[in-house]
Amino acid sequence: MLEKLIGLLAVWIMSVISTMGYGGIVLLMAIESACIPLPSEIIMPFAGYLVFKGEMVLWVVAFMGALGCVLGSIPAYYVGKTGGRQLAEKYGRFVLISKKDLKMADDWFKNYGEIIIFIGRLLPAVRTFIALPAGIARMNMTKFIIYTFVGSFIWCWALAYTGMVFGEHWDTLKVYFHEFHYVIAGGAIIFIIWYIRRHFQNN
Repeated sequence: MLEKLIGLLAVWIMSVISTMGYGGIVLLMAIESACIPLPSEIIMPFAGYLVFKGEMVLWVVAFMGALGCVLGSIPAYYVGKTGGRQLAEKYGRFVLISKKDLKMADDWFKNYGEIIIFIGRLLPAVRTFIALPAGIARMNMTKFIIYTFVGSFIWCWALAYTGMVFGEHWDTLKVYFHEFHYVIAGGAIIFIIWYIRRHFQNN
């Protein structure tokens, strides 16, 4: 059942990007960065596949993905800034953010300072909620946006490049996967199962 739902999610994500183009990437990555676990591991590799097909440009894909991350992170930042840790703990569970996740992010922020916003954008799962402790700590907004954008650009470029490479070797891979969205959905299934399992282990 979970596999079918994730497969449908992958198809929906791909249809959004196919229909809206670069704007779809911005929209989907904004959702992902607003503490909603919509996997960038589906979004960006498919965009990379479209780069291989000549329908998109790699650096523009990465830029739009990073722009979406910034736009989605700003509301999350203000949730942390205005509501604090208590609000994040109260409602985080609805988007699979555990108290242990928040404590870990808080500890990292205290131990490593503001640079953790950049580093956190390069880490699966952590990148989804790292804006909350930045808001709680009332990090300077300009620094927050710069660190978020640069870290997200690297992350988005790497995932899109991976999708592009898959596309370049598709003649070989299609013997095993038949359709490209099966590759994306398969990776997403592994990630989401890990993410949900990790959430319940951390509560």
